[in-house]
Amino acid sequence: MATQPASGHEFIEKNVTWLIVLVILVVSVGGLVEIVPLFFQRSTTEPVAGMKPYTALQLTGRDIYIREGCNNCHSQMIRPLRAETERYGHYSVAGESVYDHPFLWGSKRTGPDLARVGGRYSDDWHRQHLNQPRDLVPESNMPAYTWLAQAPADAELIETKMKVMRIVGVPYTDEDIAKSREELKDKTEADALIAYLQGLGIALKGVK
Repeated sequence: MATQPASGHEFIEKNVTWLIVLVILVVSVGGLVEIVPLFFQRSTTEPVAGMKPYTALQLTGRDIYIREGCNNCHSQMIRPLRAETERYGHYSVAGESVYDHPFLWGSKRTGPDLARVGGRYSDDWHRQHLNQPRDLVPESNMPAYTWLAQAPADAELIETKMKVMRIVGVPYTDEDIAKSREELKDKTEADALIAYLQGLGIALKGVK
């Protein structure tokens, strides 16, 4: 009995090289079709109303937030689900993160979401929470960050950081950059981190 010639589909399935090449091609095309249009939508490329670039103090605090691994336990993304919005407020939108490089949305919640933490507590509350979390939240498993209150905020690279941020689209002015070192004068790392936290989500605060 004569052997039937292999179909194109069968040939691809049996030829690993061709299978890999075509899978990569299909995934790439599909990804481009979904991702490229986002770069041209105003809702994903323009800041929400009232959104401002981080100050020098907040930008420094954000770097400390990343350095200390806060984003490993805290998300900054409220999903558009009733349970989420009732607890945290308006769901997260891309326009809130246009000045974030990299963005820190995340999804892990060992601790609560911080997308709308700005203005929820006083500076003194945050200071005490960093120093001894369980004094305020007994069930917390967050470690104490006592050294932040003694460590001076590093101003050495702040001008360079802001210039780099301007290259990637953050609208810092020459005046913003020129006064950045002065803004960090006599500030601690705790001051910087608290300033960053107090700025999270305030542009959409109160929006239903």
